[in-house]
Amino acid sequence: MTSSRKSFHPIDTHVGKRLRIRRKMLSLSQTMLGESIGLTFQQIQKYERGANRIGASRLFELSEVLDVPVSYFFDDLPDEVSQSTNAGVKTAGEIAPLAENALFEPVSVDLLRAYSSIDDAQTRKSMFNLAKALAKDKPSEDGSPENQGQRRKRSA
Repeated sequence: MTSSRKSFHPIDTHVGKRLRIRRKMLSLSQTMLGESIGLTFQQIQKYERGANRIGASRLFELSEVLDVPVSYFFDDLPDEVSQSTNAGVKTAGEIAPLAENALFEPVSVDLLRAYSSIDDAQTRKSMFNLAKALAKDKPSEDGSPENQGQRRKRSA
C-alpha cells in the first residue's frame, strides 16, 4: 500500500468500538481483558482500533468474558457500513457516522454507568424523560431551538 495511512474495514472498526465500549462499561483495562483470554493489551488495542480482525472463536471468547451475546458487537451497525460490504473497504472519512455517534464517546459510557446506578425506577424514568426533552430542544445552526415550533406557534 502506498498510502502512509491504513484503511480498516468499517465492520472491523465498528466491532472494535463495541468491544471498547463494553470493556469500559465493565471497568476492565485492556491488560485485564487480554489476560482473561490469553492476549496482550497491544492485541486488544489493535482489535479496538479495527486494525486486526477478530476471528469467530475469539469473538465468542470475548462475548463470554464481557457477558454479552456475539450479536452485541454488530448492534447499531450503520446502514452505510452494512451496505458497503459488497462495495469494498471505505476510508475512515467515508464512515463518519461511526465517529459521530455519541455512543462511542467516553463520556457516554460514564453517563450510562451513572444512569444505571440510579436505584429508584421513577428517578431513572425522570432522567430519561429529561434527556429526551433536552434532545428535542437542541439549538439549530442559527442558535434557535429546532423543535420549538412543535410546542408553540412561532411568532410571525
